[in-house]
Amino acid sequence: STSVSVTLQPDWSQIFSGEKITVRCEIQGGGDTEWDYEWKTPQSTSHQTHVNYWTLSVSESSSGNYMCRGRNRRDSYSSTHDFIKLTSVLTVSPSWLNPGASVTLKCEVEHPSSGWRFYWYKTVPKLDSGTEEDSYMVHGQTHTAGYVCRAGRGEPVFYTEHSKPTFVWSGDFPPSASLTVSPDRVQHFTSDSVSLSCEGNSTEWRVRRFPEDSYLSLCSDWGTMTGSTCNISGLNSSAVYWCESGSGQFTNSVNITGHNMILMSPVRPVTEGQSVSLGCRLKTGQKLSNNVFFYQNDKLLQTDTRVELIISAVSKSHEGFYKCQHSGKESPQSWMTVKISAGHEIFPWSLTIGLVCGVLSLVLLVLLLLLCRFRRSKREIFVFLI
Repeated sequence: STSVSVTLQPDWSQIFSGEKITVRCEIQGGGDTEWDYEWKTPQSTSHQTHVNYWTLSVSESSSGNYMCRGRNRRDSYSSTHDFIKLTSVLTVSPSWLNPGASVTLKCEVEHPSSGWRFYWYKTVPKLDSGTEEDSYMVHGQTHTAGYVCRAGRGEPVFYTEHSKPTFVWSGDFPPSASLTVSPDRVQHFTSDSVSLSCEGNSTEWRVRRFPEDSYLSLCSDWGTMTGSTCNISGLNSSAVYWCESGSGQFTNSVNITGHNMILMSPVRPVTEGQSVSLGCRLKTGQKLSNNVFFYQNDKLLQTDTRVELIISAVSKSHEGFYKCQHSGKESPQSWMTVKISAGHEIFPWSLTIGLVCGVLSLVLLVLLLLLCRFRRSKREIFVFLI
């Protein structure tokens, strides 16, 4: 008996838009007969060929049934393959970290399979590397940085689309250069006019933006740059902003989004022992008077309603994501960083220095006692000999 089958080369379980594949028509039991081949495609078009394969560049319209037929036989076989657009998803852990800590980046494709090679890109500055692994560890991260990834397979390499940018946030603010935001808060209303000012040892600053749904761009594309300040009129989408200098300096990054209800929280890290007040505001700017609830890491902080959440003396346990809720509506979450106070930083060093000095003093005292004993012994021997 004779049978006809359609096979794919490479024989991948999923084929993605942009890849090149070969569709092959195999006739089993056909003997040495010379065959002509007819291909039927999902677009109902017919292709005649003298060879039993057909190479095509896949697009989204390629999905569907492919049928081949030998001219001397009426046997046929149709096969369905789904060709889909593929993107990569990037996750980071942890998303907020202490300066110098390590962070793990993980890249995933929507339909996992073997043969993928993963590529990593840092948005500021632009670096790239390739690895067979789907995870990548960055050691000693000290500044906020953004990353994207993509995957590739085959020869020549077919690449997925880049993932959306994902940022690793550091609570440490560079002392040499900084970005200040006015109004000085983490969250803003959609109608707000916001000023971003670059400060540091440079005369040439530029403000850059990386939106969630677009590409890296300069202030001149969406705002007005005056000196070292970028002025934005209205916030239509979520984006990360930072300053760059001509000499390669980078400031801290800030995530700015527009909302109708916001949480009033500190922009910069709070030092242990300080008092902090968190409040809720509507787009009208009015201060809510009742039925306001505050959450830390999605956990309700109080059972009663209050106008503001006041923490009289913050500690490291207060670090985390905060949001407020009013009449069934929620503000976005904002991260509050808590820095160890100078006294706590000095104490361990003082203790260490004190212990070292104490040990050295004890050693010197023992040496002096031994030296005195040695001199006395010499003196007694000398008197005995006389």
